[in-house]
Amino acid sequence: MTTLTQVRQADAGAPAPRRWLQLIMGIVCMAMIANLQYGWTLFVLPLEQKYHWGKAAIQVAFTIFVVTETWLVPVEGYLVDRFGPRIVVMVGGVLVGIGWVMNSMADSLPLLYAAAAVGGVGAGAVYGTCIGNALKWFPDRRGLAAGLTAAGFGMGSALTIIPISAVIKESGYETAFFYFGLAQGAVVFAIAFFLKAPAGEALRGAAKVVQSAVSMKWSEMIRTPVFWVLYLMFVLMAVGGLVATAQLAPIAKDFAIADVPVSILGLTLPALTFALSLDRILNGLTRPFFGWVSDQIGRENTMFIAFGLEAVGIVLLSQFGHDPFWFVVLTGLVFFGWGEIYSLFPSTCGDTFGSRYATTNAGLLYTAKGTAALLVPFSSLITAATGSWHTVFYVAAGMNALAAVMALLVLKPLRARMRNLRPVKPEMMVVHGARANG
Repeated sequence: MTTLTQVRQADAGAPAPRRWLQLIMGIVCMAMIANLQYGWTLFVLPLEQKYHWGKAAIQVAFTIFVVTETWLVPVEGYLVDRFGPRIVVMVGGVLVGIGWVMNSMADSLPLLYAAAAVGGVGAGAVYGTCIGNALKWFPDRRGLAAGLTAAGFGMGSALTIIPISAVIKESGYETAFFYFGLAQGAVVFAIAFFLKAPAGEALRGAAKVVQSAVSMKWSEMIRTPVFWVLYLMFVLMAVGGLVATAQLAPIAKDFAIADVPVSILGLTLPALTFALSLDRILNGLTRPFFGWVSDQIGRENTMFIAFGLEAVGIVLLSQFGHDPFWFVVLTGLVFFGWGEIYSLFPSTCGDTFGSRYATTNAGLLYTAKGTAALLVPFSSLITAATGSWHTVFYVAAGMNALAAVMALLVLKPLRARMRNLRPVKPEMMVVHGARANG
């Protein structure tokens, strides 16, 4: 089992412009795949109105997307660690475009599900590669780098929510799927030409958090209790946010406030549109914010704060969400308390298990999101059986509260025990990149 050490070296490392440029390109790629998840809720009701398949059946496509986006990331991560990020992201860009074009033509549930799988594989290739690359280029600021990269995914749809809504209203959801799919895929494909891994360059950093002195392969990682605790916590946290992401439009409709105008700071929009735009912004901002906080005060302490905030937000939404103003504000709070899992868990994984296999290892942990997605369709069934969303809200809040407690009482002691197994002297962090030229 690996040992952990406090890295104390002064900042030297690889050329700053190069690694920041790689980070920026990764963020743009993430923004281009964001709509596949965060824009999905806009298409659920139009699909239901046209084909009457049932919302639960349509949401199976969302689950398939998330499962394929997450469960294949370890394989894609292995290819990135072996051959570099360029080719993997290129293929991902092509699949992202094909997936939404297929959605535009889907006239049956099997075709809709197939499109979700294609898009999921493409999005996962892009997501896993960009997060892994950030962890490798920024061993001294993993929380911030992973947060900024994940913010591209969280905020990427914020600027396009209104245009997509307008296209759906004016020209139909099929047109929105087709043209946005082509555009997003093309941008990812073009940027892929310029992506590369650190390729064995030494990066030094004055990290304030404990980090691994050696790198563990995935086969070693899964034999540690820390990995499975992280996995369980990830699942517990992911469920509530995925339900909100997939079901926000149906929730707003059931609350009868979707089209009610809401004014905040001089801006007036329908409640659902306002909530979707604000949620995407806060869902993005929380990732670098809490990532940076975790670089300063530690991963577990930050998890306790953020996960607790999420639990409180969900409870308040259940109580006051029928008011359009509070629906907008509280869904924003929910997403602010949720989105940081995509910076905290990858950075904790990189700290604990090392840099060399960071893409593969973080990808394996990321499959927890796919596991959580299997529970999303049940939210519609529970709501149909109980006649309200309250049960779903309280179950999700309880899961978040449990994850918050586990961060301090389970994860923190386990990681401390790993550090104490075999003390080693502080040493320079060496980031091993891909063997290929990028």
